[in-house]
This record gives sequence, structure tokens and C-alpha cells, in this order.
Amino acid sequence: MMEKYIPQEIEKKWQKKWLEEKVDCCPDDNGKPPYYVLEMFPYPSGNLHMGHVRNYSIGDVIARYKRMTGFNVLHPMGWDSFGMPAENAAIKNNIPPAVWTLDNISNMKRQQQALGLSYDWDREATTCKEDYYKWNQWLFELFYKKGLVYRKKAKVNWCENCNTVLANEQVIDGKCWRCDSDVVKKDLEQWFIKITDYADRLLQDLNKLDGWPERVKTMQKNWIGRSEGAEFDFTIPEIDKKISMFSTRVDTIFGVTYIVLAPEHPYVAELIKGKENETELRNFITRMKNMNDMDRTSDDAEKEGMFTGSYAINPVNNEEVPIWIANYVLIDYGTGAVMGVPGHDARDWEFAKKYQLPIRLVVQNEEGTLDLDTMETAYHDPGILVNSGSFNGLTDEEGRKAITQWLVEHQLGHGTVNYKLRDWLISRQRYWGTPIPVIYCDTCGEQLVPEDQLPITLPTDVKFTAGAVSPLATSENFVHCTCPKCGGPARRETDTMDTFFDSSWYYLRYTDARNNQAAFDSKKANHWMAVDQYIGGIEHAILHLLYSRFFMKVLYDAGLVEDDEPFTRLLTQGMVLMDGSKMSKSKGNVVSPEEIVQKYGADTARLFILFAAPPERDLEWSDQGVEGSFRFLNRVWRIFGQYMELMKQGDPASQEYTEDEKELRFVEYTSIGKVTEGVTGKYNFNTAISSIMEMVNAMYAYVGKNQTIRKDLALEVNKNLLLLLAPFTPHITEELWHDAGFEGSVHEAAWPEVDASALIVDEIEIPIQINGKVRERITIPVDITSEEMKEKVLSMPRVKEFIDGRKIIKYIVIPQKIVNIVVK
Repeated sequence: MMEKYIPQEIEKKWQKKWLEEKVDCCPDDNGKPPYYVLEMFPYPSGNLHMGHVRNYSIGDVIARYKRMTGFNVLHPMGWDSFGMPAENAAIKNNIPPAVWTLDNISNMKRQQQALGLSYDWDREATTCKEDYYKWNQWLFELFYKKGLVYRKKAKVNWCENCNTVLANEQVIDGKCWRCDSDVVKKDLEQWFIKITDYADRLLQDLNKLDGWPERVKTMQKNWIGRSEGAEFDFTIPEIDKKISMFSTRVDTIFGVTYIVLAPEHPYVAELIKGKENETELRNFITRMKNMNDMDRTSDDAEKEGMFTGSYAINPVNNEEVPIWIANYVLIDYGTGAVMGVPGHDARDWEFAKKYQLPIRLVVQNEEGTLDLDTMETAYHDPGILVNSGSFNGLTDEEGRKAITQWLVEHQLGHGTVNYKLRDWLISRQRYWGTPIPVIYCDTCGEQLVPEDQLPITLPTDVKFTAGAVSPLATSENFVHCTCPKCGGPARRETDTMDTFFDSSWYYLRYTDARNNQAAFDSKKANHWMAVDQYIGGIEHAILHLLYSRFFMKVLYDAGLVEDDEPFTRLLTQGMVLMDGSKMSKSKGNVVSPEEIVQKYGADTARLFILFAAPPERDLEWSDQGVEGSFRFLNRVWRIFGQYMELMKQGDPASQEYTEDEKELRFVEYTSIGKVTEGVTGKYNFNTAISSIMEMVNAMYAYVGKNQTIRKDLALEVNKNLLLLLAPFTPHITEELWHDAGFEGSVHEAAWPEVDASALIVDEIEIPIQINGKVRERITIPVDITSEEMKEKVLSMPRVKEFIDGRKIIKYIVIPQKIVNIVVK
């Protein structure tokens, strides 16, 4: 055993051995029960940050603990490696995206291995490689054949100067990131996936996810946004058209004083044609179209609108109401039209006040005290219908049912369910993504690429700066092809897929990562799925997790998997903060994991980040905390060595345990119980580590008072200390395990069990409380009778001081906890 703890030497040695011997490679089935733990795979930006370290350390503790408790653990890692940054780097540095990406992967993989993470690298998946994105294309075709894929025109960001489409991320303050020209909206044919077909199941099956945080389930529920309401038409006599509306508050339809259309609504051009202010209206429409949807609809965005000069007819009272266009209504949400009820909707109230539109009260509170002259905002709580014709006097809930029924009977509308969830637009007009496997033939139309011709690989002869819909369009060899149906000339789709497509099924690829005949073998997938524990940031609560759930349901319906949910349990770890802010290069508050590992070692980095806060909470970085973790591991190193020396001249095992030895064993096995509890259930790793520290303190306290120890106890305490620490700090424990001559690897050893006999004590100390305050303590045998204890307590000099001359009103004993005396 080295005299001094030098983590840099220890860690490199063991990492090299683990990788060479592939000790963490996982067989598909070795007779042990399967357990699948997975951290969200990273985008290969080039370097790990502390958020990565926290994410991976949490997963590694769970994986190592589960192996020690008898499970066959699948713990893989890969790379979410398509996307914008690689393309931007290619343009900026004239480096092919593949070179930039694979170099970054190589560096980040080296950094992960330097943390001692127990990944099965034989299952590594890299989404930008052909052996992965081939199956993206295959899945696209599967979805297409099931009627879940379609193409339609949709708005995109367009730079006239570059003559190209921009992703939302490439639009900065309304201007092109590349040339700083104004960005406009343009209609282009785009590919969509019909996730809305699964809206109800995605919503209902949230009830299955008992192992998910309620916060995440609520976020998904709100994103799906199921609402029951009524659909009905307002007619526009001027153009002889009907405008369809959806509302969850049809009880307020008598309170409509205007309607609003999205500026992009197809009727708007007809309505404003020939109006005196047509030019002004068109300029307003153009400005609205070019605004970001989030900017238009956010709660704090200013509500802007213009009157079209036209009117619509309310179906329930035949009243004429003005038709406006406004920024807060979007063409692709609902029907692109909403009714304005300012008396009972805060947004409509704000809009009506701004443009001096009428406000009408149609729901009165139960007290009957609402008055428009004194109201300062809209009333949207339950109430009684007023100013609503024959429906007056009904509650708002009764009114919704009655008015919907009236609309049905008069063939003017019907009850319906609506969703906020929109179909998933997967088209991306950029290079570094999965090519969409579709061919266009003037004779045969739209054709899927035959499966035996997959993958459609990314060409290398593309130009990134040329004016084109997509860089793929600059490759003549890629674009021009043969129709698979008629053999005539055809052209390829030049859009690539949204990278969320790649990450929606990668967890399945890990179950069979080297399969070149299928995306995965169903038998293997069903053996491992669903993922037992998934770990990642809360920022992925909606899109990634929702898309993954959607994929799993489609594959379930296709008979390819037996589970229809991908992740049984979800842990969303908190952020790593410095000075109260998220670490970021722009703020200059980044701590490099590599620097910490080089200075203190990976075990220290892992220990600190697991000890500083519970996994789901934000963690404040502390240099002192890191140094404290390093000092603790040095204390472990020293005390382990002291016990090995004590063991050499220790007493034989046959003698009885001394009182100090009993006390040491009591702390030892109490710690085993607490650590076991801490690494299961809610993953209270910080309290688990705290219990290990208590055990180390007890070991030091023992040697401070004793020169000898039973040999078997010295060995037992050392062994259990290493076993408890092993999932948290794998290198130092493996080194000391081998120094002690224990068999095999500490990471293959069985997790320690609590010895119940060690927790049995002969005597206990309990407090004595008099009139609510602790005045004394007494050490008593655990098997003492109540009468014997009462006699001892009342005879204690300190107790006598407080009860002499007073009457004992109550004498209460909570066994082995406390004595409570009330005197008067």
C-alpha cells in the first residue's frame, strides 16, 4: 500500500485495466435479473461540463450499486451527434461536420473514461454514423406506411440575401445570424409526423408513470393541452363564408363583442381587399407574419391589432360583431380564429380596453355584485348567466351544456375536444442530419426509397454558403436519381430530419447496438425495456420525453416492443450553479471537470458532486467543498492503513467484543443500513455519503482510544467501508481492495447486509424532561422494567431538585425514547 493517496496514479491504472478487460461490458442475458439505467446522451460539443459530471455520476452510482446487489446491469453511452453547431463550425472553420463531430466525441469520451464511469462501450451509438441513421430512415418509412407522416406547406424563416432557410436558432433579433439581413416568413413544403393521433394516449398514460416527477407529468399534460368545448361558425355575409371557432367557454358566447383572425388566415385577403386602409393593413399583416410565434403570443407581449372593416354574425343572437386581425392569434393553432369576450377573458379585456371595444357582462358572481363600471379586469370565475337570452339563470357549467345542445339542435355547432399539441414538423433545411428517404418523380409522384437501398447517405460534395433551400440541394450527385417505381429520372428530398428524431429511440438501439439487419431485435429489446431508471435535465421534460413516449407507442402498435412507455422511473437532476447562476462561458463562471480531475482526482469530483446536494436539487459549486471531499478520501486512505496494521497484531476472533468494539460495530452496521436506504428509493446520495463519513469518524474514534482490535473486526470494518464507498468512488476503493488482498474486484463483490445482532445494545441513554424541558439524562439497561426505571429516575439528585415539594401530575415513559414528568 502506498503511504500517500495519489489519485492520479491510481485512477489511470484502474481505468486502463477496466477498459482493456471490458469489465463493464454487459451480456444480453447472464441469468441475473436485468436492470437498465440510462443517462441522457450528450451533444458532442467538445468538452464535458459539470452538469454532465453530475448526470453521469448519479447514473454510475445506481449502476454500480445494482451490480453489487445481483443485477445484470445495462449502462450504455452514446452521442446525439447531428445538429446545427457542427454545420456552423464547418462554415466558420472550413472543417467537414463529420471531422469536427468525431473529434469532439473522441475528446469527450476520453473525459468520460477519466471519470471512471462504468459504461458498456461495446454498445456505443453515434447518431451521425450510417449504422444509426439508416434506422432513422427505416423508422420514417415505417411511420409513413402507417399513415403517420405527411407533407404540407408551412412557414419557415427565410433570408433573402443568403437565399436560404434558417432554423429558429439562426434568427437573432429578427435578423440572419450569417449576414445580419432581415428574416421573413416563407411558405415551404415541410414534412410532419402525426403525433396528434396519439394525443389521448400520451395524456392518459401519464397515469402509468408513478416513477416520474409530478412536475414533469404536469408539464406534458399542459403541453398536450386537452380541452373539451364546442365548435361553431360565425358567418361573414360580405364574402359569403363561415369562420369556424372553438371555445371551452361557449357559455360566454353572448358576451362576444368582436372576433379576431390570425393575420395569415386565408379569409383576410378577401376581407381587406378594396378597403381604404388596405395598404396599412397589408403592412401590419407582413410585420405580424415575420414575428416569432413566441414573441407574438407570450403573456408579456403587447397585444396589437387592426380592424378589417368587416363584420361577422354571432350564431346565437344574430348580432353583428367587428372582425379584427391581431398578433396573438396563430393560423396553425386551433382554427386560426377566436371570439373576443373581454368581460370574461383577461387577454380580451386588455385588447378591448386598448382599442376601445365594447365589454359585456354575461356571467355574474353569486353575490350579484359585478358591475362593469367598477370592474378592473375580466371575471372568469364560476357564476350565473346574465344577458344571455333564454339561458339566463343557469350556472356557467349548466350554460356550457345547454348552449352546446342548442347549437347541435340548430345545426350550428357541436361539442368537441381540442388539443394544444400540434403535429411534429421534422423538416430541417440543413446538411448535418438524417436525409429524408423520399424521391420525387414527375410521373409517379412521391416515393419512398426501397428499404434495401437504405441508408441514403449524406454527400460530401455540398456547399454551405450557396443560395439554396438546403446544402444537400447543391450536390448534383445526391439530388438526381432514378425513380424506384418507373425507373425514370427523379430527384431526392433535400430536407433532413429534426435531430429529436434521432434521440426518440436511441435507448432501444443500445439493447442491440451492433445489429446491421434491424434497428433492434425485438427479443433483446423486450428483455431490457422499459428503461428502469432514466436520468437527465428538466429542460427535456416536454419535447424529448414526449417524442420518446410517442415512438414507443407507435412501435408497440407495430408489434415491435411489448412496452408502450420507454422509461419506468425518471430522475431530473438539478443544475450546477456558481454564485447562484448556472455555469456558462459567457458569465465566466465555468469550472472545468478536467482541471478538477487533474488536481484532485475523479473520485473527489464525483464525491463532491454527489454529496453537495440531493440529485434533484440545484447544486452550488464550492471550492472548499471539493477540498473537503479530497481531505475525506485522504482520511479513508489513512484509516484503512491503520486498521490493516492493527489487524496484524490484533486479538483473535474467539474473544468477546469489548464495549468499544461493540460501539464500532453499531456505527458500522447503522451506516450500512443508512447507505443502503440512500442509494435506493429517492436516491439520497448526500445522506448516504454522510453516513459513510460517520463510520470513518467512528473508526478514528476507536483507534484514538485503543491499541488493539479483533483481527476479524478490523478486516470486516475495512471491507464494509470499501463496499459502501465503491459506487461513489470506484478507483480508491478498487486500489485499497486489492491492497488488502480481498478476492476479485470490489465492484463485483456483494453489497453488505446489516448484521442485526450488531444493532442490539445492552444499555441506552434517554433524556428526562420535566415540564417540557430536558433536565437530565439516564443510562439504563434496555430490558429494565417500568417500575425499576421510575425508581431510578425519581432517585436521581438532579431530578429531585425539580420535583421536591411539588406534585407529580403526569409521569410518561416512551420506551427507549424519553421520560416526561409534569409537576405542579
